[in-house]
Amino acid sequence: MSLRSVRWAGALLGFAGVALTVLFHWQVFFWVPTEASMGIVQRIFYIHLPAAWVAFFAFGIVALCSAVYLWLGEEKLDHAARSAAEGGMIFTTIVLTSGPLWARLAWGTWWTWEPRLTLTLLLWFIYLGYFLVRSSTENRERSRKFAAVVGIVGALNIPLIHMSVLWFRSLHPQPVVARTDGPQLHPDMATTVFTALGAWTLVFLSLFLLRYGVARMEAEAERLEAAEASARPLGEQGVVTP
Repeated sequence: MSLRSVRWAGALLGFAGVALTVLFHWQVFFWVPTEASMGIVQRIFYIHLPAAWVAFFAFGIVALCSAVYLWLGEEKLDHAARSAAEGGMIFTTIVLTSGPLWARLAWGTWWTWEPRLTLTLLLWFIYLGYFLVRSSTENRERSRKFAAVVGIVGALNIPLIHMSVLWFRSLHPQPVVARTDGPQLHPDMATTVFTALGAWTLVFLSLFLLRYGVARMEAEAERLEAAEASARPLGEQGVVTP
């Protein structure tokens, strides 16, 4: 795909994502019924849950692109992995921000070291480490490979986060959407959740494509700069000949 196509696709997806985001916020505030037990506080759910799903999707892309990068060594796959990781960090931050707000109102505390919260925080730190590893050595190829391994290992945490409420004692409620017997939600609530999920998936894909395009342009600029430097006479490169 050409850079022009990447930019256009990113812009169109971003426009659609923003439009759906406006729609699902209207649904949250004016349309969806209020949940019986938690009341209006439960509306944070429509921000929190889709953000978590999109974060998991983003880190899944990181793991997939990283694995194929280690196999093929194609630079574009590393660009894609890094772009997805940046989007995943954004949405994981939304999860870790909206979660404590909901917890303070629902559980009476901003934070508790229960399994799902702890594992989600661990996921955020793993991918923070992903970016730190990328700049840990002067050998760019080696740092990319180290980061790819971190990206793959980090994604192994995702199924643990999902299953933690079933395997361990947890303050989090049991799944109400991702269930084998189907979502256990009022139809209007389910519609709002899936609208929000679609909206933020499009927003993520837009950010991903635009960032991927920037990464490719940066790489091309570096190649041109290196080619120009190698083509200069030795004297112009600051090398003094005897």
